Amino acid sequence: MERHVVHCDLDTFFVSVERLLNNKLAGKPVLIGGSSDRGVVASCSYEARRYGVHSAMPMRLALRLCPEAVVVRGDHDLYSRYSNTVTEIIEASTPVVEKASIDEHYLDLSGMDRFFGCWRWTQELRQQIMRETGLPISFGLSANKTVSKIATGEAKPCGERLVEGGTEKPFLAPLSVRRIPMVGEKSYTLLRNMGIHRIRTVQEMESFTMRRVLGENGVTIWRKANGLDDSPVVPFREQKSMSKETTFQHDTIDVGVLRRILVGMVDTLAFELRKEKKLTGCITLKIRYSNFDTHTQQLRIPYTNSDRVVAEHVTVLFKKLYSRRMLIRLIGVKFSSLIYGAYQVDLFNDTLEEISLMQAMDKIRIRYGEQYILKGICLPDVAGKQGGYRAAERA
Repeated sequence: MERHVVHCDLDTFFVSVERLLNNKLAGKPVLIGGSSDRGVVASCSYEARRYGVHSAMPMRLALRLCPEAVVVRGDHDLYSRYSNTVTEIIEASTPVVEKASIDEHYLDLSGMDRFFGCWRWTQELRQQIMRETGLPISFGLSANKTVSKIATGEAKPCGERLVEGGTEKPFLAPLSVRRIPMVGEKSYTLLRNMGIHRIRTVQEMESFTMRRVLGENGVTIWRKANGLDDSPVVPFREQKSMSKETTFQHDTIDVGVLRRILVGMVDTLAFELRKEKKLTGCITLKIRYSNFDTHTQQLRIPYTNSDRVVAEHVTVLFKKLYSRRMLIRLIGVKFSSLIYGAYQVDLFNDTLEEISLMQAMDKIRIRYGEQYILKGICLPDVAGKQGGYRAAERA
């Protein structure tokens, strides 16, 4: 059976969501990310990219390249809600869906061409997503994931591209080797030094030559350059961990501030656990000192999603790990060994008031948003008075 794989990508997703909420941002260079000296660009608009700005760039450098840019702090929870809405629209009518990231999906439409043209079907799905969410989205359709992803890149912004079966090599040939997934900066520099600029050159080479230069990754790159990719669209990917890190604007040694911020991170992560009806059985504390030495400490615990229980364990880990009395640049907490389940009340340590308070706070957060109710220790201005910090989330 001939394969039909679609790759969908929401264009400048974070920026597009912010523009839905504030139409004054339309047409302006917009940067999403932290505004401090150590802030990093999480996403940027096409208007900002014209100045050489790109994601993962230090915010200070981005503003130097594009001084008139508007900086927006960003709201990860808001972006997640919009992402989930798009996923629900896609899953409602698609047989196999793989959510590759917060703004990317792969769709396997193999077999659907017998009843309805895959190209026409995907066009209608794209129009439905834009109509119901207001978000711009691009897609590529081909026989495999690699070619479809590259086709999406060629279709941007807010476009669509079809690569017919048998035309993969001619489609890829004139493109830069940088367009091949897995070709990072290091591999790209190596290929450029060899005089390889276009995918066509890789197509004309033998696979063993690429293996000699780049090892097994070279063979994978050669296959992708030739439009060969039999990797399946995986319909479900279990979340293995969730984490939160804080990089300080100014390195600190204030133990009181460090503990307060740790409690705030635990509170946020524990709420995410309860909202997703999950429990964690392992917590990891991470500390990075001012000289960039990084240390971690891990602890197995009975499965829980109680912020109080986890905060107690994190505090113990902190006391064990922080022994150098050096300035700290970053701290982080990670929950792993996640399973589905509900919190089991501890008859000896939990109180009815504590359980009721936790449930009441969760209801308010779910209905109105996390920012509407916070523990006093987690208030941003409390940390701000102690030196300020920037939070970054990874999962």
